[in-house]
Amino acid sequence: MQNAGRAGLRQTPFELNIQLIMESTRQAKISRLIQKELSEILRRETAKTQGVLVSVSAVRVSPDLSIAKVYLSIFPSAQAKQILENIERNARTIRYDLGTKVRFQLRKIPELAFYLDDSLDYIENIDNLLKEGDA
Repeated sequence: MQNAGRAGLRQTPFELNIQLIMESTRQAKISRLIQKELSEILRRETAKTQGVLVSVSAVRVSPDLSIAKVYLSIFPSAQAKQILENIERNARTIRYDLGTKVRFQLRKIPELAFYLDDSLDYIENIDNLLKEGDA
């Protein structure tokens, strides 16, 4: 009955920190799970196209677990926009495939939003600029 009196009171900063840590840990676990399964789904789908490599570089899940932002690294980068548009068109099918794989781990499958991760292109550009500076 001691906790019954605290029901209407504000949480202490310590309790809030514990709650935030737990939420972010849960988000991180779900992000890793989605990243692993999406990587496999996209690998299977892109195996049909020769010379295209799509990897899931990061997944960020919203605090309410309703939206997952998926960052994709696509090689060759010349076809990246076209491949990303194709993936976005098939987002519902990809979400369904994800749901069949993680149905026992997740109650609700988040909506998927795909983004192009161009960090590798950015790094390559910096390397090229540095090489030009040395010459």
